[in-house]
Amino acid sequence: MKIFKTIFFTFIFALVAGSAIATGLGIPALPVIGGVALTSLIPSGGGIGVANAGVYREIWTGEMLKNFTHEATFLKKVPDYSRYVGNDVIHLVDVGAHPEVLINNTTYPLTPQNLGEGDIGISLSKFETVPTSISADELYAISYKKMKLAMDLHRESLQTETGDKAAHAFAPQTDTENTPIVKTTGNDNGSGYKRLTIADIISLKKKFDDMKAPKKGRVLVLGNQHISDLLSISEVFQNQYQNIAQGKVLNLYGFEVFEYINTPLFDDTFVKKAYGTAPAGTDRESSFAFLSSEMFKAQGSIEAFLQEAKDDVLNKRNLLSYNLRFVALPKKQRAIAAIVNETA
Repeated sequence: MKIFKTIFFTFIFALVAGSAIATGLGIPALPVIGGVALTSLIPSGGGIGVANAGVYREIWTGEMLKNFTHEATFLKKVPDYSRYVGNDVIHLVDVGAHPEVLINNTTYPLTPQNLGEGDIGISLSKFETVPTSISADELYAISYKKMKLAMDLHRESLQTETGDKAAHAFAPQTDTENTPIVKTTGNDNGSGYKRLTIADIISLKKKFDDMKAPKKGRVLVLGNQHISDLLSISEVFQNQYQNIAQGKVLNLYGFEVFEYINTPLFDDTFVKKAYGTAPAGTDRESSFAFLSSEMFKAQGSIEAFLQEAKDDVLNKRNLLSYNLRFVALPKKQRAIAAIVNETA
């Protein structure tokens, strides 16, 4: 009877925790629930057996001191193409140019135009967490659910890394007609760069207008420095910023505004730095903007790698790791833009 109760409560926990993880990452829930169920079956130190009778059990406050993480809320505006993923690859169809429109035409027959389809195959990136090691003695000697905490930490690490990668992908590489870069024009922000101004956001709006980008679906993601700039110069923005803090959508000159703590860096020639490159003293901070209909995200497989202590004769430790396949990219290099700090 006891084993059936254990399985029942494991299922309930997996259903709740797995749904929460999937919601946080913006991915389908079913594979995550399965991974949580597997994780939950690893002993958490609740049972006391004869072999552990002499182990001293430490009491903890329950206050968890974890590193900071951040959530990419702007991804909520991006279409989810996960249902089109097969074997961790997604295929997009490039249908070419729109048909030409003739006005008051008198020449017949009309010459047909070929629609011109092209296949774009994109492999999902693999995000892999380094295994966490927890000994069997640890699980017995502590009073909090360390395996559950470890699972949460892996989820948060994946959430942060996928968000950072998406933010980097949604910013342009260089300044072009379809991927414009606006330079800040305000006063010195105290670190040798010009502040972001409301006029710069208006300039960004004009860049989208010049691209003939639709009005609906324009998204602006402000970085740390630019949020600070606007708060210091605009009382109107100070009042509106409360909307972001309360989880409401802030609209500014046709953009739905979000903030993100880790926006891409540009070098001193206004070229986007490669993802993961070490910061340099000449780096320029940025904000980025995109048209939501021109972006996509997709989640593929998620795997939980678990090794129980009972299977590790030499070390008697539990190991936990995850692999997640995920991608977030522009469909084409267009309708993405950035605001980058200019030297004061």
